[in-house]
Amino acid sequence: MRVETVLNRVQKYKSFVFSNVKLVMEFSRLILLVEIQPRSNSQARCSRCGSARPGYDTLSPRRFEFVPLWGIPIFFCYTMRRVNCSRCGIIVESVPWAEGKLHLTTTYAWFLAKWAKRLSWQEVASSFMTTWENVYRSVQMAVHWGLEHRDLSGITAIGVDEIQRARGQKYLTVVYQINEGCKRLLWVGKDRTEETLKIFFFYFGEERNAALKFICSDMWKPYLNVIAEKAKGALNILDRYHIMAKINKAIDKVRAGEARKLLREGYEPVLRWSRWCLLKRPENRTEKEDIKLADLLQYNLKTVRSYLLKEDFQRFWEYVSPYWAGVFLEKWCTKVMRSRIEPMKEIARTLRSRKQLIKNWFKARNVISLGAVEGLNNKAKVVTRKAYGFKSAEVLEIALYHALGQLPERDSTHRFC
Repeated sequence: MRVETVLNRVQKYKSFVFSNVKLVMEFSRLILLVEIQPRSNSQARCSRCGSARPGYDTLSPRRFEFVPLWGIPIFFCYTMRRVNCSRCGIIVESVPWAEGKLHLTTTYAWFLAKWAKRLSWQEVASSFMTTWENVYRSVQMAVHWGLEHRDLSGITAIGVDEIQRARGQKYLTVVYQINEGCKRLLWVGKDRTEETLKIFFFYFGEERNAALKFICSDMWKPYLNVIAEKAKGALNILDRYHIMAKINKAIDKVRAGEARKLLREGYEPVLRWSRWCLLKRPENRTEKEDIKLADLLQYNLKTVRSYLLKEDFQRFWEYVSPYWAGVFLEKWCTKVMRSRIEPMKEIARTLRSRKQLIKNWFKARNVISLGAVEGLNNKAKVVTRKAYGFKSAEVLEIALYHALGQLPERDSTHRFC
């Protein structure tokens, strides 16, 4: 069987024919050069308006990289024509196997983009004998096409959060769809400000904003202000993970301060190596951490009392009725305010000021997946580690959409992977 026959089977182009195939050695590697010729009775098409126009002249031959066969790189060789378009002027023709000025065939670009969901971008480049830049351009093309063709109807629940993209105060605002049966990334915005989140609601549109029933977020006031302004009909739920994270942060602050005080006053450093046994959930602690925690509970330390207050607060999530959960929360906050532990008192004041939003958790827990936001954030962190080589927010944005956006893909005549 000839190579031209295989190519006609998997990738046939109207008005063009595969005319000649050569196996050559370039830069110490074998490559296949496949020449493409236009059919004698066909006209070139304007790359701007798509109309068939008479030819003007030809340019120098150009190579387009195709999917490797048998481990051998393949390049389509074609002499581009310029057309005399009455509407657009003298312009280069469009060809069905590539878009714009890309030197990758569209088929190969989609091939690389699909593999980039499974491997890191550098691994894809190494495996298929191309460059990291070609993989990035392929993913970028797939993301842009997917964003233009995705369906945004029927979205009633979203989650708003931020992820750190670099050291320092460099964040991205991310918005996820968290409906049961569909959990995906909807939007990525630079920075972590009120204006950033307002841009999302402007992009989402007033009709879709009005259709939102649930919005899950953390307790950051700028986010709460924008949600209250732009999605008045939605139930704003404060994420359980972020509430417990704030309590853990307060405990860690108490522990660090008390450990320094014990060291300064010459007491036994009982709080050394105690951080994770205080912060982890019981089912996640190791045997050594359980033993360390049992030893700590013998001491009347602020750190120990803070830990016990946190464990007592876990009963809050076991309630069924929002009313009785609110009663428990008020009693717990009163107990904390009498503890004389300032970081914990600060948490109690915050929870009291957000009491109604916290109670909304009980109204939504059996309707939407409230843990989906943190789960998607964990996947986002994996994406940032897999896509080695990017240094800008724009590239990270492309990587996140590609991995988490559940974007549609263009239909093809043949699937390579």
